[in-house]
Amino acid sequence: MDDTTKRLLHRLIRRTSTEMLKTTLGKWGRLTMAQRQSLDFTQSKSALTEELLTLCEKNGWTVKNVAELEMIHVIDNPNQGMWHAYRLMDPEDDACSVELTQFKERFKTHLSEVVRHVSVKTKKHTDEAVWIRIAWGDTFSRPNHLKPTYVVYHLQTPYVFVTSLTSKQKPLLSQALILSTRYQGFKDANLSGRKLTAIRDLLMKQYPLVFPTNFSSPVAEKDQTMSNPCIIKEQDGLEAKRLQMARGAFGDGVLPQLESAVYKLETKFKDQTNRIMTEREEPFRCVVKFTSTNLLESFRQCAASGIVSPPITPLFSSIPLKGKNYFALKDKTLGSSP
Repeated sequence: MDDTTKRLLHRLIRRTSTEMLKTTLGKWGRLTMAQRQSLDFTQSKSALTEELLTLCEKNGWTVKNVAELEMIHVIDNPNQGMWHAYRLMDPEDDACSVELTQFKERFKTHLSEVVRHVSVKTKKHTDEAVWIRIAWGDTFSRPNHLKPTYVVYHLQTPYVFVTSLTSKQKPLLSQALILSTRYQGFKDANLSGRKLTAIRDLLMKQYPLVFPTNFSSPVAEKDQTMSNPCIIKEQDGLEAKRLQMARGAFGDGVLPQLESAVYKLETKFKDQTNRIMTEREEPFRCVVKFTSTNLLESFRQCAASGIVSPPITPLFSSIPLKGKNYFALKDKTLGSSP
């Protein structure tokens, strides 16, 4: 057993809870019933690691075998790492008819043509998603299984989600995807996050898009000391309007747990009293980032509670409408629009 296999197995055990590891090993299917029953999951991680390394040596597992184990763990725990969404563009006439077997064969063939040393493992998931693990090498080095790229492609759709992809690898991956899916382009969807399920649901609209047409007045506890019916009526009206505004922008259902949104601003200085700054050729640039455990729900609650002044800016409501959380904002005079 080589050093890479040992390091990959050791890293996987270290990152996985004992209970999850037990389940993952069962799904892997490379341990006999007697070997699984002999493992003591109550012992320390270091002792369990040594026990598994011994079994690895005894069974003659290769790095590809351990990579399969890692892939099972990643599929079962997708909300880890930073995922980036992409969209395939301009489908050809037969794009909708590409099946799993065709895709797997084409993808591996096309990627192997541009990368001499590459290891590709493909696995179909229950939600019609195809998971791909790519260990990259080059002309002079073998595939690096310690730094794999994971790709999730939903068959017969233009949606692709990728994690751990370098700028050098991106054109190679895009070419292989374009040729194997029968599309003609590959575009950044300007959507990323640590929760794959959230960005998938947002981009593919796989969450309840409930935009009620009739807004009932919110039920809230009233201040018993407030007896003026005019004040109560006015407050109820304001509260109902805020709730209507929040629901109109973000819907009334459960929202994907997006964790961040980034706005990159590039604009010219506009002040006729300051000619030095106004005539400055270089535009001003700044980046604003919003973060939360559930950003869309935070925006909705801010609007409903009155923290955000009406109306809600399209910069916030565009996140669920456009399925993106990265916005580049430029003056029209600079040749681009929001």
